[in-house]
Amino acid sequence: MITYISGQDELLDAVEPLWWKLVEHHKMRSEHFRQEFEAINFDIRKRMLEDKARDGLVWVEIAQDYASQKAVGYCISSINRYKQGELESIYVENEFRGKGIGENLVKRSLNWMDEQGSSGKTLVVAKGNEEVLGFYARFGFLPRQILLKQT
Repeated sequence: MITYISGQDELLDAVEPLWWKLVEHHKMRSEHFRQEFEAINFDIRKRMLEDKARDGLVWVEIAQDYASQKAVGYCISSINRYKQGELESIYVENEFRGKGIGENLVKRSLNWMDEQGSSGKTLVVAKGNEEVLGFYARFGFLPRQILLKQT
């Protein structure tokens, strides 16, 4: 059984081990920016999210395996001062995928954004991780633009 814990930026430290797995996932798939994934660390990402929390709102959803009390997935969302919502980061452990956990995390995060009066919602998919586009399309997220970054 999976239970869900919800809160604000005080829960960020609880997702760090899973966040590192997400970074590794992106690092292995990145064609041009592997060095950026190697250089980033959780303290930097946490500070970025805390800055967003000061200017707006940050919400953390954690999926926890009831038997082991271990976090098996998370989703971090934000809403800026202009009421624009963003799914910042999401990850589910490999052995727990396909069980509706990612779907529940996204739904709970989108519901939170709606409750906060978000005027729009976005997310960014890293190049190399395009296989998730179909998953996000189920929630109405479709590609709008392609961002190019100079190396």
